[in-house]
Amino acid sequence: MNRRLWLVFTLLPVVLLAIPLPGLAESGLPLISITNDGDTTEYSASLQILILMTALSFIPAALLMMTSFTRIIIVMAILRQAMGLQQTPPNQVLLGITLALTLLIMTPLFETIYAEAITPYLEESYTLMEALKQASIPVKDFMLKQTRETDLQLFYGIANKEIPQNIDSTPLSIAIPAFVTSELKTAFQIGFIIYIPFLVIDLVVASVLMAMGMIMLSPQMISLPFKLMLFVLVDGWAMIMGTMASSFF
Repeated sequence: MNRRLWLVFTLLPVVLLAIPLPGLAESGLPLISITNDGDTTEYSASLQILILMTALSFIPAALLMMTSFTRIIIVMAILRQAMGLQQTPPNQVLLGITLALTLLIMTPLFETIYAEAITPYLEESYTLMEALKQASIPVKDFMLKQTRETDLQLFYGIANKEIPQNIDSTPLSIAIPAFVTSELKTAFQIGFIIYIPFLVIDLVVASVLMAMGMIMLSPQMISLPFKLMLFVLVDGWAMIMGTMASSFF
């Protein structure tokens, strides 16, 4: 029975797309119109869906490669490992915290893109390509502010190009990998600093247990409550989130 229900729900969207809907055709689904040099091109509803699905497939990659998401999620994972917690907080909670913090950090950038690229395009002041080019300027500016010069030199060398006098003219093909590399390095640096206090607690507990002859007792089991208490007393979550947000400004 469950298998039949699964087949019904799987094939239902395909069947609905295959059946012509006269009411929908008569009402007229709004078409995308793009004007370029006086020529207006309208795209059908099917092509709209194809374009939308294609665009949605790039959202996870853009989220990982062009925002603050990578640095935050790595620091959160290192923090959990340093505290000795295997699945607490669970991955879903860490992803939710990271997405919320990423949205907070990137909101000014999104507002700039909407004001400088999307609004003029909707008002037909920009063509599609001009709007995309205008939208890439604040994104590239954000990435370059977080990118080390050594990483830019590395990827300019890989591309057999020289670093221009104006760094803002860096193409996205170089800015994106350089930004990701810098983010990984910064995340591990922050994670190292976070790891030290918890490592000290582990060493102290292990030394005390060795001195007392309790070799068979796991030091991690004894040190975990002390690490949790230390993290709560210093208001660790607020400190971590505040530090992560301020590190981008």
